[in-house]
Amino acid sequence: MVAARPGGGAGAGGGRGRDAARKTPASAPALAGCGAAMGPLLLLFSLIVPAAGRGQLRAFVVAHSHMDVGWVYTVQESMHAYAANVYTSVVEELMKGKQRKFIAVEQEFFRLWWDAVATDKHKQQVHQLLQEGQLEFVIGGQVMHDEAVTLIDDQILQLSEGHGFLYETFGIRPQFSWHVDPFGASATTPTVFALAGFNAHLISRIDYDLKADMQKNKRLQFVWQGSPSLSESQQIFTHVMDQYSYCTPSQLPFSNRSGFYWNGFAVFPDPPKDGVYPNMSLPVTDTNIHPYAQAMVANIKERAAWFRTSDVLWPWGCDKQFFNASVQYSNMDLLLDYINKHSDEFGVTVQYATVSDYFQAVHSKNLTWEIRDSQDFLPYSTEPFQAWTGFYTSRSTLKGVARRASSLLYAGESFFTQYVRQHPESSICKCGALKQLQSLRWAVSEVQHHDGITGTESPKVKNMYMDNLMYGMFNVKKLMASLIFDMNNAKKNGDVYSSVYSKDSGKPGTTDIDQYVIVYNPLAWNITTFVTVSVSHSSMNVYDELGNFVPAQIQSSAESHSTYDLYILVEISGLSYKKYIVKPSNGKRSIFIGKSVKYQRKDATRGVQQSPDLLPVVNDCYQIMFDRSNNLMHSITDRETNETVQLTQEFLEYHVNGDVMKGPISDNYLFAPNSSAVPVSKAVEMEIVFGNLVTEIRQYFYSNITAQYYIYAMYTRLYLVPEGYDGKLLCHRIEQEYSVGPLEVNREAILRTSTNLSTGQLLYTDDNGYQIQKRPFKTYVNNTAARNYYPMVQTAYIEDNATRLTLLAERAHGVSSQGNGQMEVMLHRRLWNNLQWDLNFNLTLNDSSVVHPVFWLILGTKSATTVLYRTSQQALEHRPIVMFGQFSGKQKQGDADFSRVLLRIRHLYEVGEDPVLSQPVTVNLKSLLKGLGSVKSVEERSLTGTWDINTLKRWKWKTAQNPSKGFSNSRNISEEYIVTVHPKEIRTFFVYFQDQ
Repeated sequence: MVAARPGGGAGAGGGRGRDAARKTPASAPALAGCGAAMGPLLLLFSLIVPAAGRGQLRAFVVAHSHMDVGWVYTVQESMHAYAANVYTSVVEELMKGKQRKFIAVEQEFFRLWWDAVATDKHKQQVHQLLQEGQLEFVIGGQVMHDEAVTLIDDQILQLSEGHGFLYETFGIRPQFSWHVDPFGASATTPTVFALAGFNAHLISRIDYDLKADMQKNKRLQFVWQGSPSLSESQQIFTHVMDQYSYCTPSQLPFSNRSGFYWNGFAVFPDPPKDGVYPNMSLPVTDTNIHPYAQAMVANIKERAAWFRTSDVLWPWGCDKQFFNASVQYSNMDLLLDYINKHSDEFGVTVQYATVSDYFQAVHSKNLTWEIRDSQDFLPYSTEPFQAWTGFYTSRSTLKGVARRASSLLYAGESFFTQYVRQHPESSICKCGALKQLQSLRWAVSEVQHHDGITGTESPKVKNMYMDNLMYGMFNVKKLMASLIFDMNNAKKNGDVYSSVYSKDSGKPGTTDIDQYVIVYNPLAWNITTFVTVSVSHSSMNVYDELGNFVPAQIQSSAESHSTYDLYILVEISGLSYKKYIVKPSNGKRSIFIGKSVKYQRKDATRGVQQSPDLLPVVNDCYQIMFDRSNNLMHSITDRETNETVQLTQEFLEYHVNGDVMKGPISDNYLFAPNSSAVPVSKAVEMEIVFGNLVTEIRQYFYSNITAQYYIYAMYTRLYLVPEGYDGKLLCHRIEQEYSVGPLEVNREAILRTSTNLSTGQLLYTDDNGYQIQKRPFKTYVNNTAARNYYPMVQTAYIEDNATRLTLLAERAHGVSSQGNGQMEVMLHRRLWNNLQWDLNFNLTLNDSSVVHPVFWLILGTKSATTVLYRTSQQALEHRPIVMFGQFSGKQKQGDADFSRVLLRIRHLYEVGEDPVLSQPVTVNLKSLLKGLGSVKSVEERSLTGTWDINTLKRWKWKTAQNPSKGFSNSRNISEEYIVTVHPKEIRTFFVYFQDQ
């Protein structure tokens, strides 16, 4: 996979009831499972426990403000209530004492403060504090991204967005993570952070019983080899936070107030005018300083027993802290000074520190660490009935729009990169164009937040994400349209119109078009596929630019009686576009007409007949049989091998409890079903639209045989590719689109696919679209169904010894194999419960929407599907961009330097996955990029672009397999700009072109 980006990317050269951070008792802050922004002040302790015979211990206390880029409150509300004050007051307080330190994590709040709030004096102070090591940026991404339902491309994007800002503004590069709040930890993240140049990785939320075991056995720290294919240079030292997670212990034995939060808790919508906040901790005085010190030291000593080294990390702070840093520091200064003066009594010395201080101390111990392989920490549970597997599906519409926005951004950036290289003297303002792209970069980065794309935010925050995504998508569509018509010298006096998707399925809005339809292929290889346009007339023809007829098929729309679906067969080279003319036919018709045959509604509860009446639907790759007795799918035959798999699909619903007095509940985060899923339809109606290019099977599911309205619909499409076209990928996909909702309250809808494959309930799912994880079914005392759900970002499959059934998705879902030969996907959720915590923050997910997820099914031998599914993943993720209408766009020329392009090349296959495709690939960059101009020089960079790879010296951590210590080796590019990409490698380059 190849991705190009204009302008070169970054830089020039245990439990709180629900879980440890959604928080707790009434006296504690109402914090919640969310993302984090600003970071810790670390207090560095030397802890001496003579009785243990352990020698001197050091504890690093981390003070931080954990800020969510959109969870309960919008970004604007948070900036007003507390976030701006965090940065203002922290910077001012750090200047008052050289010993004080602070870390900042996410960049969105900081950038908003920097651009709109910070004075010139503040900015000067930030530069000074960074230089002197008092302020440290950790992670440095736009957000702290979710790890379960995000795509690796989007993780890299949001990380690059923040890193570029930090490098260009301050010349700094973050080198440590602080991933304390995502709901489970993916094995992709350590690989991404290692490639970005990080020296150590920090996580917190892992399964409660696993954390307890690791804590007991001092295994909370290890070297993580996230990818099974990459070398040890991509390993990263990983620290798992202990049972207290990222917050200061909230209870003080001598007070009924929360401990160590002297500024209290943030107030919405406005800060109190008198400056008195709820639950402000008792000020440190002569009378209570000793109990304060005892409480702090006791907790430090408790933690010291859980780690191998003499160093302890002690977080000071929590969600929305440090909005009044003056009172925080003035009290902690007294406490630290007191502990240090009585270090003989306490066995502890303390000082402020940064995350790098802590990891440097651990690294200097030169211990040998165990290696953890590519296994992830998903799913995540906090208690027996609190499996955080519901968010894999929550707010499906937002998940779909976020992924389409990401795909559109990828297309827009690659297209703009070609444009600026090929049309240096054009009329389009390149700086203005970059601003249009930037609006979508920001929105796509922002929604990767672990309370964004996860669907765990309040409705108004969901609306914020959607508004920003739609605004950015409109800008990029408008830009692409302007570029195309500028290149074609089109009229410059019309209105730009571009098809921003109008429904959840991703189809453009209906139009009466007698004009150009422009289709852009964002992939780097040639494609043959169908694009769909909704039209209002049934008598249409499609032509290419030379006036030749283009194969197309028109048929009545499944969901609208007044429109028609026009399928156009497009054949487009990599990273290029074609123009088509669609206009009403004048007698001479070249288009194919889809013929509809309707089948009577049937009882779907009837058992399997001994001699079923089967109806075949066939293309060159598959034969699908439908059972006329119940209108359900019966089997699929792989025509290449003539192997038949019995396969049925049905919609079911899990019923969940909404009353906390009656048992566990489901919400945005949690999945806690009452019992097994139950079928929801007793009757199925079927209509088949037979066509020369597309055959579409429409199944409508009713609650009973006489019901007036269907509750679910499934549209299955089989494509028939004419002779002379390369239809391998198109032929081998069975496309399915579902219509689900609105659901009844406290229902969770699934599609269950049952086969006669002998799978032993073994399921395979992807981590972030990057690598596959094996998911054996596990039996638990409680909540077994929910704890066997896993995130499916792009891919899930089941297989027996010979055959594999693969599902590819265009948005994230939860997926499970609850029975032998079964695979079920959660499609939609609608929930309400009376848990006061959820009600207080409007987090009950009463989602009454209708969703339209799309899946591709691929069936075949293991070897055949291995070849198909990696490429098909990309084809589904990066479907063609369709634009049409009257365009214009004469703009002023900008004067930015566009001679540099950031290029990423990713190998899609694992070591040993395929005998041919898993081999290293040699790429001639000069030849690859010849269409953009003459390559002048190439420089390999770190993943986010901020490091020259030859100057990046990551720490190496000693393991039994690699006992030597030292820096990772750099590598050079040949003079001919030929590079070799090994399995699963992601290599990033700055490419400089000759001036034109």
